[in-house]
Amino acid sequence: MDAARPDLVIFDCDGVLVDSELLASRLLAEALAAEGYAVTEADCRARFTGISIRSVIEIIEAERGTPLPADFEDKVRANDLAVFARELKAVPGVAAALARIPTAKCVASSGAPEKIRHSLTVTGLIDFFAPHLFSAHMVRRGKPAPDLFLFAAAKMGVEAARCVVVEDSAAGVAAAGAAGMPVLGFAGGGHAGDGYAAMLKATGAARVFDDMAELPALLQGVSSSG
Repeated sequence: MDAARPDLVIFDCDGVLVDSELLASRLLAEALAAEGYAVTEADCRARFTGISIRSVIEIIEAERGTPLPADFEDKVRANDLAVFARELKAVPGVAAALARIPTAKCVASSGAPEKIRHSLTVTGLIDFFAPHLFSAHMVRRGKPAPDLFLFAAAKMGVEAARCVVVEDSAAGVAAAGAAGMPVLGFAGGGHAGDGYAAMLKATGAARVFDDMAELPALLQGVSSSG
């Protein structure tokens, strides 16, 4: 990539635009506990951040050896939407940062389409992205496979090499790398504790940052370094 800014910035949603991971891990742990699968909120964050609820269900069912109830996914989604409407906040400083980025933008998230739109609407960020909201439900394989990022780039009409991804999870960073896209790792969400930045760097993030005010300048830097 040359010294110009990228042609497209692809944002993950949860943990990058909205500070949802602490909420989501709490709700998932409660839902699994109700089905007799004992897991902590911290375990949910460590194991499932960045992957879809469908993938989570596949993992849990393989470990249990028995299926979760057929309506488990629907109940988790409905509860998430209700709690997010009351408690979800945007990542501090993200609206101001987005306003300073003239580049085309889209969202590529493991969440369901209705969850992505709901989260961005209740936090006041929807107008920065709509209608360019892409979900893992639109592709065969979710993160850490590259399918979602490649799908988003194709829909936006931009070559993969001209994109930059902003991600907060190991699965997302790996997916961007597999798609051939430089990735900036965000370690400023409420769930990002000690060692989180180092984890994102080790997974393949070109740069890691924890303050959204840094993002507009970092986009120039990562495109220059390729």
